[in-house]
Amino acid sequence: MRILITAGPTKEYIDPVRFISNSSTGFFGYQIAAEAARRGHKVTLISGPVCLIPPKKAKFIPVVSALEMKKAVEKHFPGSDCLIMSAAVADYRPVTVSPQKIKKEKGPLTLKLKRNPDILSIIARKKKNRVVIGFALETGGLKKNAEKKLKGKNLDYIVAVAINNKKCPFGDQKIPVTIISRTGKIETLVSDKKSLSRIILDKAEAAKYHYNASKI
Repeated sequence: MRILITAGPTKEYIDPVRFISNSSTGFFGYQIAAEAARRGHKVTLISGPVCLIPPKKAKFIPVVSALEMKKAVEKHFPGSDCLIMSAAVADYRPVTVSPQKIKKEKGPLTLKLKRNPDILSIIARKKKNRVVIGFALETGGLKKNAEKKLKGKNLDYIVAVAINNKKCPFGDQKIPVTIISRTGKIETLVSDKKSLSRIILDKAEAAKYHYNASKI
Protein backbone atom coordinates (compact mmCIF):
# COMPACT_ATOMS: atom_id res chain seq x y z
CA MET A 1 0.00 0.00 0.00
CA ARG A 2 0.91 3.63 -0.37
CA ILE A 3 0.49 4.97 3.14
CA LEU A 4 0.41 8.65 4.06
CA ILE A 5 1.11 9.37 7.74
CA THR A 6 1.06 12.65 9.64
CA ALA A 7 2.84 13.08 12.95
CA GLY A 8 3.86 15.56 15.61
CA PRO A 9 2.44 18.95 16.56
CA THR A 10 2.08 22.08 14.50
CA LYS A 11 3.42 25.47 15.56
CA GLU A 12 1.32 28.58 15.00
CA TYR A 13 3.59 31.58 15.37
CA ILE A 14 2.58 34.70 17.28
CA ASP A 15 5.82 36.54 16.55
CA PRO A 16 9.30 35.41 15.42
CA VAL A 17 10.04 33.64 18.72
CA ARG A 18 6.66 32.69 20.24
CA PHE A 19 4.08 30.22 19.06
CA ILE A 20 0.99 28.19 19.99
CA SER A 21 1.50 24.43 20.03
CA ASN A 22 0.90 21.31 22.12
CA SER A 23 2.80 18.51 23.86
CA SER A 24 2.87 16.01 21.00
CA THR A 25 6.29 14.38 20.55
CA GLY A 26 5.48 12.68 17.23
CA PHE A 27 6.67 9.35 18.65
CA PHE A 28 3.49 7.44 17.80
CA GLY A 29 3.32 8.61 14.19
CA TYR A 30 7.00 7.81 13.67
CA GLN A 31 6.46 4.31 15.10
CA ILE A 32 3.59 3.76 12.66
CA ALA A 33 5.74 4.99 9.78
CA ALA A 34 8.64 2.73 10.79
CA GLU A 35 6.38 -0.32 11.05
CA ALA A 36 4.70 0.43 7.73
CA ALA A 37 8.10 0.75 6.03
CA ARG A 38 9.26 -2.49 7.66
CA ARG A 39 6.25 -4.25 6.13
CA GLY A 40 7.23 -3.04 2.69
CA HIS A 41 4.61 -0.33 2.24
CA LYS A 42 5.48 2.86 0.39
CA VAL A 43 5.44 5.44 3.18
CA THR A 44 5.17 9.22 3.09
CA LEU A 45 5.60 10.88 6.49
CA ILE A 46 4.45 14.48 6.94
CA SER A 47 5.69 15.76 10.27
CA GLY A 48 5.50 18.86 12.39
CA PRO A 49 8.61 19.97 14.33
CA VAL A 50 9.90 17.10 16.51
CA CYS A 51 13.25 15.76 17.75
CA LEU A 52 13.01 12.41 15.97
CA ILE A 53 14.76 10.80 13.02
CA PRO A 54 12.32 9.65 10.31
CA PRO A 55 12.52 6.06 8.99
CA LYS A 56 15.13 5.75 6.23
CA LYS A 57 12.71 4.12 3.78
CA ALA A 58 10.01 6.77 4.23
CA LYS A 59 9.61 9.88 2.10
CA PHE A 60 9.88 12.67 4.67
CA ILE A 61 8.10 16.02 4.40
CA PRO A 62 8.71 18.48 7.27
CA VAL A 63 6.12 21.18 7.95
CA VAL A 64 5.59 23.74 10.68
CA SER A 65 2.05 25.16 10.66
CA ALA A 66 -1.39 23.62 10.21
CA LEU A 67 -1.77 25.36 6.86
CA GLU A 68 1.52 23.87 5.67
CA MET A 69 0.38 20.41 6.80
CA LYS A 70 -2.96 20.83 5.02
CA LYS A 71 -1.19 21.75 1.78
CA ALA A 72 1.14 18.74 2.04
CA VAL A 73 -1.68 16.29 2.84
CA GLU A 74 -3.82 17.60 -0.03
CA LYS A 75 -0.88 17.16 -2.40
CA HIS A 76 -0.03 13.58 -1.42
CA PHE A 77 -3.44 12.12 -0.50
CA PRO A 78 -4.61 11.52 -4.11
CA GLY A 79 -1.62 9.19 -4.66
CA SER A 80 -2.21 7.26 -1.44
CA ASP A 81 -4.21 4.18 -0.49
CA CYS A 82 -4.36 5.00 3.20
CA LEU A 83 -4.10 8.08 5.42
CA ILE A 84 -3.20 7.71 9.10
CA MET A 85 -3.68 11.15 10.61
CA SER A 86 -1.84 10.95 13.94
CA ALA A 87 -0.59 14.56 13.96
CA ALA A 88 -1.80 16.84 16.75
CA VAL A 89 -2.76 19.78 14.58
CA ALA A 90 -3.40 23.08 16.37
CA ASP A 91 -7.09 24.01 16.20
CA TYR A 92 -6.39 27.76 16.20
CA ARG A 93 -3.80 30.22 14.91
CA PRO A 94 -3.28 33.94 15.55
CA VAL A 95 -5.28 36.33 13.38
CA THR A 96 -2.13 38.38 12.87
CA VAL A 97 1.54 37.49 13.28
CA SER A 98 3.82 40.25 14.52
CA PRO A 99 6.95 40.67 12.35
CA GLN A 100 8.82 41.81 15.45
CA LYS A 101 9.08 40.26 18.91
CA ILE A 102 6.18 41.50 21.01
CA LYS A 103 7.59 43.50 23.91
CA LYS A 104 6.38 42.99 27.45
CA GLU A 105 4.23 45.85 28.68
CA LYS A 106 2.07 46.62 31.67
CA GLY A 107 -1.38 45.05 31.70
CA PRO A 108 -2.79 42.01 29.87
CA LEU A 109 -2.10 41.03 26.29
CA THR A 110 -5.09 40.04 24.19
CA LEU A 111 -4.42 37.47 21.51
CA LYS A 112 -7.05 37.01 18.80
CA LEU A 113 -7.26 33.54 17.24
CA LYS A 114 -9.04 32.02 14.27
CA ARG A 115 -9.88 28.43 13.47
CA ASN A 116 -7.48 26.34 11.46
CA PRO A 117 -9.04 24.18 8.75
CA ASP A 118 -10.03 20.67 9.85
CA ILE A 119 -7.63 18.75 7.61
CA LEU A 120 -9.09 15.33 8.32
CA SER A 121 -12.69 16.37 7.60
CA ILE A 122 -11.70 18.07 4.35
CA ILE A 123 -9.59 15.16 3.11
CA ALA A 124 -11.92 12.34 4.19
CA ARG A 125 -14.73 13.75 2.04
CA LYS A 126 -12.63 12.63 -0.94
CA LYS A 127 -11.63 9.24 0.45
CA LYS A 128 -13.61 6.96 -1.92
CA ASN A 129 -11.98 3.51 -1.43
CA ARG A 130 -9.03 4.85 0.52
CA VAL A 131 -8.60 3.89 4.17
CA VAL A 132 -8.63 6.84 6.58
CA ILE A 133 -7.74 6.50 10.26
CA GLY A 134 -8.02 9.36 12.73
CA PHE A 135 -7.14 9.97 16.36
CA ALA A 136 -9.00 11.60 19.22
CA LEU A 137 -7.48 12.90 22.44
CA GLU A 138 -10.19 13.61 25.00
CA THR A 139 -10.42 14.82 28.59
CA GLY A 140 -13.99 13.54 28.94
CA GLY A 141 -16.77 11.76 27.05
CA LEU A 142 -14.22 9.60 25.25
CA LYS A 143 -16.53 7.13 23.52
CA LYS A 144 -19.24 9.66 22.67
CA ASN A 145 -16.82 12.22 21.24
CA ALA A 146 -14.82 9.59 19.35
CA GLU A 147 -17.94 8.12 17.73
CA LYS A 148 -19.06 11.61 16.74
CA LYS A 149 -15.69 12.28 15.07
CA LEU A 150 -15.69 8.87 13.38
CA LYS A 151 -19.05 9.46 11.72
CA GLY A 152 -18.73 13.20 11.16
CA LYS A 153 -15.34 12.88 9.49
CA ASN A 154 -16.13 9.75 7.42
CA LEU A 155 -13.37 7.61 8.95
CA ASP A 156 -12.75 3.87 8.80
CA TYR A 157 -11.27 3.80 12.31
CA ILE A 158 -10.67 6.22 15.13
CA VAL A 159 -8.12 5.66 17.88
CA ALA A 160 -9.28 7.44 21.03
CA VAL A 161 -7.04 8.25 23.98
CA ALA A 162 -8.14 9.72 27.31
CA ILE A 163 -5.98 12.38 28.89
CA ASN A 164 -5.95 13.52 32.51
CA ASN A 165 -3.71 15.48 34.85
CA LYS A 166 -2.12 12.33 36.27
CA LYS A 167 -0.65 10.85 33.12
CA CYS A 168 0.18 12.45 29.79
CA PRO A 169 -0.26 10.09 26.80
CA PHE A 170 2.55 11.64 24.77
CA GLY A 171 5.94 10.02 24.29
CA ASP A 172 7.11 6.42 24.62
CA GLN A 173 4.84 4.68 27.13
CA LYS A 174 1.90 2.33 27.49
CA ILE A 175 -1.47 4.02 27.08
CA PRO A 176 -5.13 2.96 27.32
CA VAL A 177 -6.84 3.31 23.96
CA THR A 178 -10.27 2.70 22.49
CA ILE A 179 -10.41 1.78 18.80
CA ILE A 180 -13.77 2.20 17.07
CA SER A 181 -14.49 1.02 13.53
CA ARG A 182 -17.01 2.45 11.07
CA THR A 183 -19.05 -0.73 11.60
CA GLY A 184 -19.41 0.12 15.29
CA LYS A 185 -16.97 -2.42 16.70
CA ILE A 186 -15.25 -1.14 19.84
CA GLU A 187 -11.96 -2.44 21.24
CA THR A 188 -10.37 -1.23 24.46
CA LEU A 189 -6.79 -2.12 25.33
CA VAL A 190 -3.64 -0.92 27.06
CA SER A 191 -0.60 -1.03 24.81
CA ASP A 192 2.81 0.47 24.18
CA LYS A 193 2.92 2.50 20.99
CA LYS A 194 5.17 0.12 19.08
CA SER A 195 2.67 -2.71 19.57
CA LEU A 196 -0.24 -0.38 18.91
CA SER A 197 1.31 0.70 15.60
CA ARG A 198 1.20 -2.95 14.50
CA ILE A 199 -2.46 -3.24 15.50
CA ILE A 200 -3.39 -0.08 13.59
CA LEU A 201 -1.57 -1.23 10.46
CA ASP A 202 -3.21 -4.66 10.67
CA LYS A 203 -6.57 -2.89 10.60
CA ALA A 204 -5.54 -0.58 7.77
CA GLU A 205 -4.40 -3.53 5.65
CA ALA A 206 -7.60 -5.47 6.37
CA ALA A 207 -9.77 -2.48 5.50
CA LYS A 208 -7.92 -1.93 2.23
CA TYR A 209 -8.28 -5.63 1.37
CA HIS A 210 -12.04 -5.31 2.01
CA TYR A 211 -12.29 -2.30 -0.31
CA ASN A 212 -10.33 -4.09 -3.03
CA ALA A 213 -12.42 -7.25 -2.65
CA SER A 214 -15.63 -5.25 -2.99
CA LYS A 215 -14.54 -4.16 -6.49
CA ILE A 216 -14.33 -7.76 -7.73
